[in-house]
Amino acid sequence: MTSMLTHAIRNLPASSAWAARVFARSLSCSSQLQAAAVQPKSKKTLAKSGVKNIVVVEGVRIPFLQSGTSYADLMPHDLARAALQGLLNRTSVPRDVVDYIVYGTVIQEVKTSNVAREAALGAGFSDKTPAHTVTMACISSNQAMTTGVGLIAAGQCDVVVAGGVELMSDVPIRHSRKMRKTMLTLNRAKTLGQKLSLISKIRPDYFAPELPAVAEFSTSETMGHSADRLAAAFAISRLEQDEYALRSHTLAKKAQEGGLLLDVVPFKVPGKKTVTKDNGVRPSSMEQMGKLKPAFVKPFGTVTAANSSFLTDGASAVLLMSEEKALAMGYKPKAYLRDFVYVSQDPKDQLLLGPTYATPKVLEKAGLTMADIDVFEFHEAFAGQILANLKAMDSDWFAQNYMGRKSKVGAPPLEKFNTWGGSLSLGHPFGATGCRLVITAAHRLKKEGGQYGLVAACAAGGQGHAMIVELYPQ
Repeated sequence: MTSMLTHAIRNLPASSAWAARVFARSLSCSSQLQAAAVQPKSKKTLAKSGVKNIVVVEGVRIPFLQSGTSYADLMPHDLARAALQGLLNRTSVPRDVVDYIVYGTVIQEVKTSNVAREAALGAGFSDKTPAHTVTMACISSNQAMTTGVGLIAAGQCDVVVAGGVELMSDVPIRHSRKMRKTMLTLNRAKTLGQKLSLISKIRPDYFAPELPAVAEFSTSETMGHSADRLAAAFAISRLEQDEYALRSHTLAKKAQEGGLLLDVVPFKVPGKKTVTKDNGVRPSSMEQMGKLKPAFVKPFGTVTAANSSFLTDGASAVLLMSEEKALAMGYKPKAYLRDFVYVSQDPKDQLLLGPTYATPKVLEKAGLTMADIDVFEFHEAFAGQILANLKAMDSDWFAQNYMGRKSKVGAPPLEKFNTWGGSLSLGHPFGATGCRLVITAAHRLKKEGGQYGLVAACAAGGQGHAMIVELYPQ
């Protein structure tokens, strides 16, 4: 499969012309940020008869930071609590109005496995407010949000807080399985003789720790290695990846300095200064980026630290309500959350192609086309991954041979694509990114005068998610 896909994709026509076209368009994106607003478009609403309108009232996140920096001494529930408190402060929503809390996370702290519950209690929510935690790799907070949508749509709740958190600064490191088994057996031993017998069986290799890895359990392949193979299969060059990464950082810097990242709330870290902005936004130069060595497939790989998302600490939270409830409480919602889909593919050769599969499905479900979408917010795991998705979406051959479709859905125009930066620059706390994508889409729609946004993301396990966001009438 791999060699066939690589050979076929490498021979797709006009790959160099495609790259030139993509990056020529990307050069014009910065000018888009300077425009006061785009002329509003008149389109029909996606409201459905007999179906509740579900709105996002507000969304926040604490600054996303590179792991090992200001959040290094905290625990995941500390970050999630800060995001919840930031949401409460911004909205002034009474805690007792919230019916349910759902949080997404990936690498769980064993002491707070239900991080949603611990964060909620720490943020002052009633112990009578249910909370649970979900995990779905990089789309964990997407799952948290759509779980909230389902609870509201089913009439179980009127107000749900959804969010996500990740703390890569302190991930669980375990003893080896042999050592764990011995220690558990030792704990059950009743006599000194039994204990000494077990201790005598311990060997030096028992003490070797099991370090966590961002890898697929089913394939044992790291995400970076998969991204490198995907970039090779779709003939995405190192130059293209570096150019796209530089674009992401440049646009994020411009958005940060322009005050566009309205979802960021300050966080006073105990014993340290207040953190006010993401610290991974660092535009470099093509020359400096070109000096980095391959990070995964050595020595000939194309994925480097510069064109990959970095290990990130952070948390996010969004306030979801039925439209009726939001208006009754005097809120002006930011956007409707409309149709969404989840997809799943081969976790080896198509691990990071979730957006390619999810996008046409959510468009068809909503009765829209690519031309109807005003803003696109896609998760950027790696520059090679995002470019491979754009190329796959623009390929009739791929649509026909791998997706069972008659024709391609088409690639999003870059002038509408991640124009305030993305995960490569803003950071990617695995469990928290989905909320950032949704609220950024809502803010961009308001700023740019559009009506429909499309949010999409890939996830480990070969899964993906896409959702339509509709701007609330202004």
